[in-house]
Amino acid sequence: MIRYETHIGLEIHIHLLTRTKMFCGCAARFGDEPNTNVCPVCMGWPGTLPMLSGAAVELGYRTAHALGCTLSRQTVFARKQDFYPDMPKNYQISQFHDPVGRDGLLEVPMPDGGVKTVRIRECHLEEDAGKMIHAGEISLLDYNRAGFPLLEIVTEPDLGSGAEAEEFLRYFRRLVRYLGVSDGNMEEGSLRCDANISVAPEGAGLGTKVEIKNLNSSRFVRLALEHERDRQTALLTEGGTVLQETRLWNENRDRTE
Repeated sequence: MIRYETHIGLEIHIHLLTRTKMFCGCAARFGDEPNTNVCPVCMGWPGTLPMLSGAAVELGYRTAHALGCTLSRQTVFARKQDFYPDMPKNYQISQFHDPVGRDGLLEVPMPDGGVKTVRIRECHLEEDAGKMIHAGEISLLDYNRAGFPLLEIVTEPDLGSGAEAEEFLRYFRRLVRYLGVSDGNMEEGSLRCDANISVAPEGAGLGTKVEIKNLNSSRFVRLALEHERDRQTALLTEGGTVLQETRLWNENRDRTE
């Protein structure tokens, strides 16, 4: 009987604790009336000039340093095209070639008394999108969050189970709160997670990657990864092929779709 192993990597986004947005002076504050913290810069009006938040850069470097990353002496932002209604500019300003840090490491204590070592590929700064609220046949747009300073932390596929990923997220949340860089409130979207998972025969290396997007609790991360591991394992056992794709977690049906 073929034995399978699971490889999991995480992409974690945290809102940084700054008073203003990444490239303008609008308040970076949760819970205000929709579309009250907006200006021509974060709404992407023609002729506007973004001005980088020094506080966001400082918090990004603080996090990368705590994760043992090699810090960049110079960082460069790029423009990533996204044609989505919640991005009024139709692009996202994000670091690409020169993130604030690369090649870090986080050692996470596990419930069994062991320690899981997870490599950090990179930490890069970017701006958040707005929020879409679907109400029946219409969709509402709140741009208050558009331009919030984000730090994305990308791990290597060193996690082996949904339970390990859940424990990693809990430990990481405690770390960023201790550092004072983010409040880590997943229920408010201050900490969000995408998970990449592949299943392959033992010793064969990485399999075909499936990404699960927009997981908003550590428990859902565990449940989604466990379901996806079982789905891919069953597919491979039956002689099928795993497709590289992006899936969502349906918390009402306890399955990825």
